[in-house]
Amino acid sequence: MDESFEQRLSAAGESVEQALGALLSPEPRPGERCRPARLLEAMRHAALGGGKRLRPFLVIETAGLFGVTPAAAMRAACAVELVHCYSLVHDDLPAMDDDDLRRGRPTVHKAFDEASAILAGDSLLTYAFEVAADPATHPDPSVRASLVLMLAQASGLGGMAGGQALDLEAERRATPLSIEEVIEMQAMKTGALLAHAVEAGALLGGASPAQTAALSRFGRAIGAAFQIADDLLDHRSDATTLGKRTGKDAARNKATLVSLLGFSAAERWRDALIGDAVAALNEAVPGPAAATLTAAAHFVAGRRS
Repeated sequence: MDESFEQRLSAAGESVEQALGALLSPEPRPGERCRPARLLEAMRHAALGGGKRLRPFLVIETAGLFGVTPAAAMRAACAVELVHCYSLVHDDLPAMDDDDLRRGRPTVHKAFDEASAILAGDSLLTYAFEVAADPATHPDPSVRASLVLMLAQASGLGGMAGGQALDLEAERRATPLSIEEVIEMQAMKTGALLAHAVEAGALLGGASPAQTAALSRFGRAIGAAFQIADDLLDHRSDATTLGKRTGKDAARNKATLVSLLGFSAAERWRDALIGDAVAALNEAVPGPAAATLTAAAHFVAGRRS
């Protein structure tokens, strides 16, 4: 992989880590009475010290296509990452995927307890919307309102939470999901928030409607490719490399494109999605300006953890 891309992703990750650390500092914010220490510690355990920060990176890089500085995009990027971190906390709970390892560390309900994990997830989710709605995120209230609306749609009933519900329902079905049903479920569960990251960057940058539509296609395509890559890793990798338990899909008889199509066909599907993503990106922003996001698409396809 291009070393400059790796460096750019790593640098953005460090900046996001610092910004999240500041947002999750012990000092109460205006409007808060106090920040309970154990709850804050659980939130910090969930949000800090791990992850590649791909979603905030997509916000920052997409906004950068239109001249927005990383600093100006950082709060919107952090809002997306706070939602992502909340989803991991709740997905790991015994009532959901029942995992005890995340990013190479004990999951929040193992490091603390289930009640603390539920409250930490709730608090990360609501804090994301506070961050997005704050005037410090963008001077234009209509932009902030759009960020909140888009983030809610990506994370709620018709997005990530709805996709998780479909995934859980599929485990109890007598018949496996069809390919079309798996695609829909994964587009909601995983793809919606990744697509939102790109669309949020386009919004911050004042992209034209045509550019926004093309970037949205880019985001949806890499979201779908990301999930296929994740499913392949679940079959092929190990907990030490991946930082979380592997083999879960097969153990719970989950329907994935890998289980339905096999490794080779799933890989071809993933690669075709990356081709679609790059084509959409070049439609939105032709030329070398999109090189980093092009590299991000290939990173999604080729990731090992």
